[in-house]
Amino acid sequence: DMKRALISVSDKSMLLEFAQELIKLDYEIISTGGTKKYLESNQIPVIGIEQITNFPEILDGRVKTLHPNIHAGLLFKRDNPIHVKTIQDYNIAPIDMVVVNLYPFKETISKENVQLEEAIEQIDIGGPSMLRSAAKNYKDVVVIVDHTDYSPIIEELKSTHNISLLTKQTLAVKVFQHTASYDNLIAQYLNSKTENQPSFLDNFTVSFEKIMDLRYGENPHQQASFYKNPIGNKIGLCNAVQLQGKELSYNNILDSNAAIEIISEFKNHLAVVAVKHNNPCGVGIGKTIHEAWQKAYTADTTSIFGGIIAINATVDIELASELKEIFLEVIIAPEFTKEALNILSLKKNVRLLKITYDYSQQYTLKYTSIQGGLLVQELDLGNIQSEDLICVTNTSASKILIENLLFAWKVVKHVKSNAIIIASDYQTVGVGAGQMNRIASAKLALEQAKEKNLNQLVLASDAFFPFNDVVELAHQYNIQAIIQPGGSIQDKASIEACNKHSIPMYFTGMRHFKH
Repeated sequence: DMKRALISVSDKSMLLEFAQELIKLDYEIISTGGTKKYLESNQIPVIGIEQITNFPEILDGRVKTLHPNIHAGLLFKRDNPIHVKTIQDYNIAPIDMVVVNLYPFKETISKENVQLEEAIEQIDIGGPSMLRSAAKNYKDVVVIVDHTDYSPIIEELKSTHNISLLTKQTLAVKVFQHTASYDNLIAQYLNSKTENQPSFLDNFTVSFEKIMDLRYGENPHQQASFYKNPIGNKIGLCNAVQLQGKELSYNNILDSNAAIEIISEFKNHLAVVAVKHNNPCGVGIGKTIHEAWQKAYTADTTSIFGGIIAINATVDIELASELKEIFLEVIIAPEFTKEALNILSLKKNVRLLKITYDYSQQYTLKYTSIQGGLLVQELDLGNIQSEDLICVTNTSASKILIENLLFAWKVVKHVKSNAIIIASDYQTVGVGAGQMNRIASAKLALEQAKEKNLNQLVLASDAFFPFNDVVELAHQYNIQAIIQPGGSIQDKASIEACNKHSIPMYFTGMRHFKH
């Protein structure tokens, strides 16, 4: 008996060669709509779907393959005599292969100003139904959803005149992953169009598509891949354009994302952020991007070695000349001049990423995997303005000190807790990150700042002071003002210590833990 392949695809890549090979291998081809026209116009004999269903396409093509003659031809078990007899009694022909890729829903919603009605018309019904029927009965039916599988299937048919059970099962798995991801995309899109959309659904499914396999994960013995949310906007690291350099590593991606999140705090300033091991090692804002770079660099000239740099202005020849002198892993910016690219091309391994920063602070969820589960939370988009600050001490700070407190507060939010930032003149000069107690973080940050021998130092803490020890230490290091959330039962002790030493202290009422 001749075998039958049902082909209905929106993406016609490599389809002609595949169909021609199937004809040579004695397959009959059933097809619908645009695919049928395309194959016929290329002289490939096709049986129209109506000849199988004895029923016309109706409702603007919404119903064409949803028919027992199609689904019974796919779902009957070839080794079940009762199934075989039923098929014969109803004069239904077997379908042995299904080649379907779905209506371009993702491509449609990616277009500018797409209307909801237009998106809904691109929700495929018949396609997933045929794919699922074929995949459920994979022992008897070959099901193909990806054009990169055409060639291996033809090779296997040519060499063994059959498709192995393992291949068929592998293809079926691919189908269920594909339809799950397709449905998930529709759910995400419709949810985004719903007023007061629920973010924390009872069944939480998110669909991501692979950008690339990575050489390895955090360490060389760990495998890793990089995925993106297909419904995500066109900003951020997943949409970066790499202009030169080696492939991004797992750690590069983590650190680059940290740098991007920090620099997104500084929409109204020229800023440079240096990141090492997921913590900022230097942040500076300046009247020019060169001044901002100098501040970020001199904040910690040791740690920046092998670091990641994010810049929120065009990299010009002058800046590129300075960047070239240091070993950097990644440089991120919205734009590089041609001359800057020429200079940086001398360091051919450094990765240059052109990126659009996300200043809109859109509502985003953050996922953290745990063993056998997932934690989901809103991204920390908490922001404090000068009018939100509560002065809790007898003395208040000058305008310049308050501006530096707010600068330090923006940075401390992105430092691993317990976090302490020392800043002066819009530059981080001390970073205490990830210590098990707050006084240890403060000592690290204050010692680092001390080496710079600067005046007008301010201190920011990501969480409240459980004791007055940080204030006492800050006084020894000549700290001029402090910003912290407040809210400890020991607040009074810290406030009294500040009053004793005439250090203005401001409460934000907002904590910024980052674990």
